[in-house]
Amino acid sequence: MLSKRVIPCLDVRDGKLTKGVKFLGNVEIGDPVETAKLYYEEGADEIVFYDITASSEDRGILLRVVEKVAETIFIPFSVGGGIASLEDMRSVLLAGAEKVSVNSAAVKNPHIIAQGAEAFGSQCMVVGMDVLRVDKSQAVPSGYEIVIHGGRKRMGLDALKWAQEVESLGAGEICLNSIDADGTREGYELDLTGLIARNVRIPVIASGGAGSPEHMVQAVTAGRASAALIASIVHYGEYTIAGIKEYMHHAGVKVRRTW
Repeated sequence: MLSKRVIPCLDVRDGKLTKGVKFLGNVEIGDPVETAKLYYEEGADEIVFYDITASSEDRGILLRVVEKVAETIFIPFSVGGGIASLEDMRSVLLAGAEKVSVNSAAVKNPHIIAQGAEAFGSQCMVVGMDVLRVDKSQAVPSGYEIVIHGGRKRMGLDALKWAQEVESLGAGEICLNSIDADGTREGYELDLTGLIARNVRIPVIASGGAGSPEHMVQAVTAGRASAALIASIVHYGEYTIAGIKEYMHHAGVKVRRTW
């Protein structure tokens, strides 16, 4: 059995680490480079970096910050935000990332997933899905709708259908973020996570809502996720990466031990 991964997420705006609730009310909380270094030293399995306003501002990602983070950590590093072309992907990978995460651009142009997988390998291609719980309809039969541009634009696209499509196009992993749970610390959206994880063969990262290590155990057991993304609970010093992994280990979850 593969170890379940613990992945801190760094949301970055204007070069500063930031955090909000349900994609709103973001406040600056620190330096992304120093924070990435801390999480690496504590035993994080990967780091995810999102330039959260790059797509909505129609600009490229802040490569200088990516380069500084890549120089500081020596674990897999995934970067997303404003990546809309093969050249964008190449620039991010050359800046030191191991993976690129596409989200809004992939919804608007799904072929970018296949192009990236062919050029750089499926192992480099992560598709980020920002998902909103809605009433079930003919267009959205699962009751979960894809939203792009940092939660600003609903697409009328069913999340399960989209997950299966990105897998068929060559994505190597899905990072599944519940807008309803994001930043609430009330737990992951387990119904959503389980729905997607049961119906694709590629790894699914649960994202949005972690408030305790128990929530992470739930995400990788009941939710069937391969990894759990975290932010607030470590950004504000309530838990350490090592402490979280120790808790998961004692709960019977296989993790890469760092203590």
